[in-house]
Amino acid sequence: MTNNLVQIKIKERLNKLSSMDYDNIECWQITEAFNKAQREWFRRQVKGINMMKQGSEQTLSLIDDLQKFIKSKDVKGKSETRYFEADSFPTDYMYFVRVTAIADSSKCKGRFMTVYMGEEANADIIYGDNYKGPSFEWGETFATISNNKIKIYKTDDFVIKEANLMYYRKPADIAFDGCVNPSTGQLTLNTECEFKDDVVELIIDEAVSILAGDIESFNQFTRAAQNAQKSN
Repeated sequence: MTNNLVQIKIKERLNKLSSMDYDNIECWQITEAFNKAQREWFRRQVKGINMMKQGSEQTLSLIDDLQKFIKSKDVKGKSETRYFEADSFPTDYMYFVRVTAIADSSKCKGRFMTVYMGEEANADIIYGDNYKGPSFEWGETFATISNNKIKIYKTDDFVIKEANLMYYRKPADIAFDGCVNPSTGQLTLNTECEFKDDVVELIIDEAVSILAGDIESFNQFTRAAQNAQKSN
C-alpha cells in the first residue's frame, strides 16, 4: 500500500463524514502513530498476546505474515573458559528465534550442535546437569542471553567454531516524502510499509486509535481500537 493511500485512509477515519475537522494533523504525527502501531501489532503476533493467544509460528497465517522478517546471521565472538560469547546483537535485531552452532573436538571436526535456550540465572545448574549440560558426544548444549549477547556453553572436550543467529528484524519505519523529522529537523524520503496490504489495514486502525486518543476523539478511538483488536 502506498504512503499516499495510508495518509488518506488515516485522515478519512479521523474526520467526520464530509468534514475536515482533523486535517490539521501534521504528517510527522501520522508517521509516529503508524510506526508505533506497527511495532505494537508486530509484538503481539510474535509474543502471542493477540486476541487468539497465538505466537509467531503457531498458524500458517502468522507464518505468512511474519516470515519475511526472519533473518539469519553468522555471528562472531570469543571463546571463554565455559562458553563462546557472541558479539552484540545486530542493530536491526528485535526478537530471538533460535541459535545454532558448529563445534570441534580433538577427534571430530564440524559437528552440528543442537542448542537449547536456558536461563542466565540457572546457567550454573544447567551446566552441571548430566542431562541438560553441554555434551559433544550427544551433540547438544545450551545458551543464555544477557547484556545483548548470546553465550553458547562448552566443555574442555570441545570448542564452538561457528554460530548462526536466527531472529526477527525490526520492520522498517515508514516515512513520508518531504515530511520534516522532528528529531533531526531534516526532510524525510519516502519509505513505504513492509507489511502486506491486509495487515496495513489493521495497523491503520491502530494508528487511528492512537491519534484519536491523543486528540480525545472518543468515538473514533473506540471504533478504530475495536477494528484493530477483533482482526488480530
